[in-house]
Amino acid sequence: MRAALALALLLSATPGQATAQEKLHVVATSADLKSLVEAVGGERVAVESFAAPEQDPHAIEVKPAQLARLRRAALVVRVGLDHEPWLSKINPGRQIPVLDASLGVRLLQSETPRLRAERRAHVHAYGNTHYWLDPLNARPISAAILEALAKVQPEYRAEFEKNRDVFLQRLDMRIKKWTEALAPLRGAKVVVIHDSWSYFADRFGLAIVAAAEPTPGVPPSPAELAALFGRMREAGVKILIADPHSNPALVRQVAEKGGARAVTLLPSGSDYIGLFDENVLRLSRLIKEK
Repeated sequence: MRAALALALLLSATPGQATAQEKLHVVATSADLKSLVEAVGGERVAVESFAAPEQDPHAIEVKPAQLARLRRAALVVRVGLDHEPWLSKINPGRQIPVLDASLGVRLLQSETPRLRAERRAHVHAYGNTHYWLDPLNARPISAAILEALAKVQPEYRAEFEKNRDVFLQRLDMRIKKWTEALAPLRGAKVVVIHDSWSYFADRFGLAIVAAAEPTPGVPPSPAELAALFGRMREAGVKILIADPHSNPALVRQVAEKGGARAVTLLPSGSDYIGLFDENVLRLSRLIKEK
């Protein structure tokens, strides 16, 4: 049903769609979705990501050149939920087929909507938006991408299906390796700075005790920090997961006063499988340091 809803967002053919002789121009709102579109589309697609892996995905400023390319796009693939508040402000000048990749995924934290503490705060109001950080979610995401691409270029459906099969075979082998590598951390209690890691933790058996930012994007108060330090010591938390955009001073403070070792994991990457390779490597170093 959710996959069908995703396809319902795909509109009829438009002048920006590619002919059989040219590559299909696709715009993705994240580097991770770009990587997945490329995995399925192969040489039949030319994909641009509006957000680089190192950018804050919630606060993108679309440049005029990107907007011009969006106007020529045949398909837009987005994270969905409230992950891209900036996207609704863009007027490309025509209707473009949009695939919401979240519609085929089992969402976490979808039953506890959170109100904004301040207007600029990023809040997972419809469920945690970082669902691509469970590598098994690449299956429904890539399935929806396949259907979207095949709707525009049905003559290449078999090629898209073959590309996806090859990608999933490679992914399944890596998931087995990642699971084995992180097995010593299964059940380990961790604290995160930003609530980005629920899907990753759920897949690899980490137990998230708390997020240092009670409201995403809003620094914790002194009272909230004091409560967090006590909770970390009581639960025996030994690992603190930070994002590249995390406040370094906050990371140091939580690690030192909470008695945990900090590790910065990457929430986004230009190579989907490479993203997990790197994050598993960084966590594996903690195992070796024990």
